Amino acid sequence: MATEFVLTDTDFNTIRKLVYDHTGINLSSGKKDMIYSRLTRRLRQLGLSKFKEYLALLDEEGNDEIGNFINSVTTNLTSFFREMHHFEHLKNELLPLLMKIRADERQIRIWSAGCSTGEEPYSIAMIVKETIPDAAGWDVRILATDLDTNVLETASRGVYAEDRLNGVPQDKLKRWFKKGKGASAGKVRIHQDLRDMIIFKQLNLMQKWPVKPGVDILFCRNVVIYFDKPTQSVLFDRYANILADHGRMFIGHSETLYKVCDRFDLLGHTVYKKKC
Repeated sequence: MATEFVLTDTDFNTIRKLVYDHTGINLSSGKKDMIYSRLTRRLRQLGLSKFKEYLALLDEEGNDEIGNFINSVTTNLTSFFREMHHFEHLKNELLPLLMKIRADERQIRIWSAGCSTGEEPYSIAMIVKETIPDAAGWDVRILATDLDTNVLETASRGVYAEDRLNGVPQDKLKRWFKKGKGASAGKVRIHQDLRDMIIFKQLNLMQKWPVKPGVDILFCRNVVIYFDKPTQSVLFDRYANILADHGRMFIGHSETLYKVCDRFDLLGHTVYKKKC
């Protein structure tokens, strides 16, 4: 069946290089259909008839289409309390430990790198609020970053369709989500106390990070799978540099540091501790 646009191998390889140069993401040759599906939407919106025209547009100096290009090709898949064992470790082991280590400062810093539409940092915030009493005077802040500005807009609003809450425990549904009414029926809004804990920012991991060293907890799950091994090695080394000596890092179940970075000890279930 004839396609609406023609994506030649030359054009696809040019796109792959652009994606790598701007994001560090290494697209395999098997992603051609996915790229076609995602970028044809932009071609239609811009009134273009060929991928070559789109690539020429991206090549124009000062053109802001590169942001839309990056948003289109990056993948965002997430859910509340995804890989629940990480949140159990956070609640039962890591936060109690940090409350002892940070007893004098009463300050904890958390970074959710690759936060997508916000489910991960909000899940972290729920666990923090339920583990550390407000009256104890702790200052806990979560930095949530992503490359895609569209998903960050969704995350910062904190409004979700009810069907996105599958798997959220009932007690958390009652405490942290407010059901919409009227025109907002079928939607929920995250409690303001959780939203106040989180700062959402656009961040390209291949560029400078606005993150101070001393981060206690780093969630970077299902982020490095899109990078090649040399880029992964650089990223994990940078992660180690910004983590506190007692810092913990959570990565996705399909990711590994084996033969990539030797600056962490595996604690189990893709939870790592920085080596001192």
